[in-house]
Amino acid sequence: MAKVIPRPDLGVWERLYIGEIVKGLMTTFGHAGKALTNPAHFPTLQYPEQQPDIPRDYRSRHRLMKRADGSPRCVACYMCSTACPARCINIVAEESPDKHIEKRPVRFEIDLLLCVFCGYCVEACPCDAIRMDTKQAILVGGDRASFVADKAKLMDWEPKDYPADDIQSQKAPGGTLNAKALEELRSGSDH
Repeated sequence: MAKVIPRPDLGVWERLYIGEIVKGLMTTFGHAGKALTNPAHFPTLQYPEQQPDIPRDYRSRHRLMKRADGSPRCVACYMCSTACPARCINIVAEESPDKHIEKRPVRFEIDLLLCVFCGYCVEACPCDAIRMDTKQAILVGGDRASFVADKAKLMDWEPKDYPADDIQSQKAPGGTLNAKALEELRSGSDH
């Protein structure tokens, strides 16, 4: 049986919400007064000369992770495109020459104008092939085609831009762990 909770009767002033309006205005004027009397309380960046410091876990532009030989870690399983609510990921697959991998992407595109940057593609990927940690949150282009990130653009990143404790990034070509990872890849123990 449902429990009935009686609502309190509101008086005339409470029904007009005058008190609540005054409280809201006092909060607004309080913040404005702090900004006028102490400008250091609200710092301003001289953008674009001074870029904002974006945290590492901020969901920014995507990148495809690389294997030790420089090929994409993506196995074209379509999990990311299936999980994407905006349907902005387009993958075309082909058979992989590596006997340990069934498929690889011939074409991998993300339409950044359609993307809602929800991160579902990153969560759905079973082999950590896609990440959203590039710190590139400001996307600029001259036409719609420049906002379509293809496989080459998604793989255009350097391991030096990522921390040393990011093991998977450091296994990519140019990373600190690349030599060992390349040896494991050639021996077949990496698969």
